[in-house]
Amino acid sequence: MILSTETIYNTFKNIRQDLFIKTIRDLTLIRVSDKHYMVIAVDSDGGIGPQEGDVVQIPAYVSGRFAIRVPLLEILSSGATPICAFDMLTMPMNEIGKEILRGVKDELKAAGLGNDFPVSGSTEDNVPTNMTGIGTTIIGMIHENELRPGSSKEGDLIISVGKAKSGPDDKITLDDIEIISQESMYLLTRTKGVHDILPVGSHGIRYEAEQIATTSGLSVEYNNKLELNIDKSAGPSTCVLASCDEKAYRELKENCSTPVFKIGKLQKKRE
Repeated sequence: MILSTETIYNTFKNIRQDLFIKTIRDLTLIRVSDKHYMVIAVDSDGGIGPQEGDVVQIPAYVSGRFAIRVPLLEILSSGATPICAFDMLTMPMNEIGKEILRGVKDELKAAGLGNDFPVSGSTEDNVPTNMTGIGTTIIGMIHENELRPGSSKEGDLIISVGKAKSGPDDKITLDDIEIISQESMYLLTRTKGVHDILPVGSHGIRYEAEQIATTSGLSVEYNNKLELNIDKSAGPSTCVLASCDEKAYRELKENCSTPVFKIGKLQKKRE
């Protein structure tokens, strides 16, 4: 049976006071049925682009690619299926705006979402601006049994797929083999023995590793010799953390085109 718009509206109007909304890390989850959730991830970028006022000068197309990848990786990491995307630009839909939108769509296609994946947004067409600003949102759907946050197990390894990099200290390019690609993300999400997955942002690897541990009621024992700076910003999610068993780590180390590093191990919290 197909429900009319009026029926859907009245249904949500009647239950809105009991509508269950919760946050898990940077995600907002809205329960839409007994066991299904709408998952929302958002991000923003400012001063990164080709305009006069931009601090980090990069092509508009690249700005679009990196802007959308943050919420996209967050949705994919949660286990949800993306259903639509939005980009909000603080500039008109001129050549720069068009290039940003092209970058957004190409990053979505790189994740296997296809040419017809729904993308909408808004632009600033009234006030002149000289700095690039981009807001991005991805909405996904998931069954509660498929949610990855909190799925880590005692004894799991914490690994990083990719290195933490951030402008203006680092030059970040789309072809940098040291940052996670959508191809590597696809492999990570489909490798047996991988449990929780979490993109790294401006807080760095250590902060996100603690988030993974806390969500599962565990703690992190860090390796004595680390190959990465775990307190460095990862900017536009240049790396992703995962909790996994030893077999999954070896498989990813062998098959992943992005470098994979051991960060530590999850253990019971000390009393």
